[in-house]
Amino acid sequence: MKDVNAVEKKNAASRRRFGFSRQSLCIPYGVFLLFFVLFPLLLVAYYAFTSADGTFTFANFADFFADKTKVSTLLISIIVCILVTALCLVIAYPVAYILAKMKKSVAFIFLMLFITPMWINFVLRAMAMKELLSLIGIPLGNFANIIGLVYDFLPFMVLPLYSTLIKMDKSLAEAAADLGAGKVKVFTSITLPLSMPGVISGAMMVFLPVMSCYVITDTFSGATGFSVVGKLISWCFLGENGTLSNINGGATIALVLLVIMFLTMWLTGGFKDEDGARGTNL
Repeated sequence: MKDVNAVEKKNAASRRRFGFSRQSLCIPYGVFLLFFVLFPLLLVAYYAFTSADGTFTFANFADFFADKTKVSTLLISIIVCILVTALCLVIAYPVAYILAKMKKSVAFIFLMLFITPMWINFVLRAMAMKELLSLIGIPLGNFANIIGLVYDFLPFMVLPLYSTLIKMDKSLAEAAADLGAGKVKVFTSITLPLSMPGVISGAMMVFLPVMSCYVITDTFSGATGFSVVGKLISWCFLGENGTLSNINGGATIALVLLVIMFLTMWLTGGFKDEDGARGTNL
């Protein structure tokens, strides 16, 4: 015990000698959060609650919710997010489950097949998928939009699910099987409940970005496809000449989107502590 205390005192003296402590290592991260997270959020809130001449007002929100086009685009975006998230989950869960059952060396190869496209710019991936859909005869529009979004965000669902399933205590499923539970019962009673943190994490990584990913919908929409709420923000901030057009309206839509994302994470338990998220409190 004395040796441990002596080492700690020596380390503390060394840190004082060089002029830093463990807490001081958080300063760069805090500065980053201040200038690149907190300050931009404050700017968005400022412009959302002010008019063009800088006076405080709620008119921006009244104009947004009174505009049927903007509200319908928001509702369409939410429906599309739910649909894309559900499709990604239906495809990704069996894939992650099978990978978790494989040898790690083999599963690593298949995981690389999912991860490697993420190293390429997503615009290039979208253009490549667009050409593929053209070759097989699928026209641009709503269906092509869904395909493009699922293709682009599927890896973000596979990886959290695989990470959760691979860390699951396999002895629980074995014990349930020894007690007479069938494969379906084991899955519904053991595997699925314990994998819910991965499901929620993957759903958040898909649901939230899809709502603002207007580049994908622009690529696959053609003349008949839908657009997401992120496109409204782009229209407000950039006019026809590429100059700022309606910064207050764009900030209002961005703030509404941030509130929706916050509520989504809160309702799905995205702010729970690590132990609770991993299911150890079950």
